Amino acid sequence: MASPKGQTIDLATLTTAQLSQVKKQLDDELEHLTNSFTQLRAAQAKFRECLRSIAGGVTPKIEGKPILVPLTTSLYVPGTLADPENVIVDVGTGFYVEKSTKDATKFYEAKVEELGSNLKDLEAIVQGKSNNLRVVEDVLRQKVLSASSAASASASTS
Repeated sequence: MASPKGQTIDLATLTTAQLSQVKKQLDDELEHLTNSFTQLRAAQAKFRECLRSIAGGVTPKIEGKPILVPLTTSLYVPGTLADPENVIVDVGTGFYVEKSTKDATKFYEAKVEELGSNLKDLEAIVQGKSNNLRVVEDVLRQKVLSASSAASASASTS
């Protein structure tokens, strides 16, 4: 187990209370990382959906016909496609930019790829934390079992 300064700690030298505290900290970190992983997956799915929308919904044959324009994930308003060559792209934090469909596709593909890379890195971190948690749980279990067996041995000799 490594401390914030990168030092290695021998888990066998920690008390049961200290091991419980380390276990709780690892549980909390793992929960936070798992939530982050889920949010990144959702963002990646959103960008993939944007790519599908551009590929299937922005074509010259739809120009001038009535369509439903998404304002949020659950709110759509009627509208018409005025320009099949350009789209408005949400670039984050409430900013929108007009881009050509080709540039918008490149933008969303880059976002999907970047999130994929981040997800891969995060998955490795989650795996490492899970392994650390398993080791701490094993050492804690051994300490509790040895303490209870020592207590029962001393009680039987009394």
